[in-house]
Amino acid sequence: MKILKKLFLLVAVLSFAATAPAQAKDSLVLDGSTTVGPIAKSFAAYFTKNYGVQVTVSESGSGNGAKSLINGACDIANMSRGMKDAEVAAAKSKGVDPVAHVVALDGIAVVVHPSNFVSALTTEQIRDIYRGKVTNWNQVGGPSAKIVVIQRESNSGTQDLFRSLVVGKKNPITKRAETQASNGAVKSRVATTPAAIGFIGLGFVDDSVKSLSVDGVKPSVETVKDGSYPVARPLFMVTDGQPTGNVKKFIELNRTEDGKQMISELGYVNKY
Repeated sequence: MKILKKLFLLVAVLSFAATAPAQAKDSLVLDGSTTVGPIAKSFAAYFTKNYGVQVTVSESGSGNGAKSLINGACDIANMSRGMKDAEVAAAKSKGVDPVAHVVALDGIAVVVHPSNFVSALTTEQIRDIYRGKVTNWNQVGGPSAKIVVIQRESNSGTQDLFRSLVVGKKNPITKRAETQASNGAVKSRVATTPAAIGFIGLGFVDDSVKSLSVDGVKPSVETVKDGSYPVARPLFMVTDGQPTGNVKKFIELNRTEDGKQMISELGYVNKY
């Protein structure tokens, strides 16, 4: 009888362990957007320090973050855009139920070299630059210099949103545009190229580049929050179903005072 009781107890323990991995996760894996990356990394360091949970953050782009979640390779997909219909369909086909959580708000800053005396452009002017209709800065009140157009890779959520909000999804970007793989790479190229123009997340703007007013509005925490800056978007962390356990704790860090402080210090805008 004692042997039977021990066997029943062992089966019960094994069954619990098999059915509750999400609740007892002692590590988390995040992948996706380079824009959301700084928030994710800051949250990860905080989470490891305060909860003893190891958190790995990769920055392969929003599209790859979605793929990782669909393929079960990550617990949370960081995305600077919403999931596309095709991604949702692919997720559903694999039994994955993507649920998006807004972690913060962000503006997409249009940036130039600090020496460029252009300080403001309209959406139409930026669209014409990226479509190749305007090729010299003197056509928009700037110096006589051929514009070096910088864009992001096609997998980038920032690229996707910029095309939607400014260029128009059906409008091709000029073939002369250079492609950079991250916000940091775009900033570095613009900072070292006097005739360049690019776009980066508001949290990446520093003194090495100059952000332009768009349609008369300067990108800032205030203008993103009040909706007056025209090139703004929510930032997402996406989970498979409603989060539980440590995944839920991580997702909801942005509601805490510590989380809000981290978001603000990084130059993003708090939703809560």
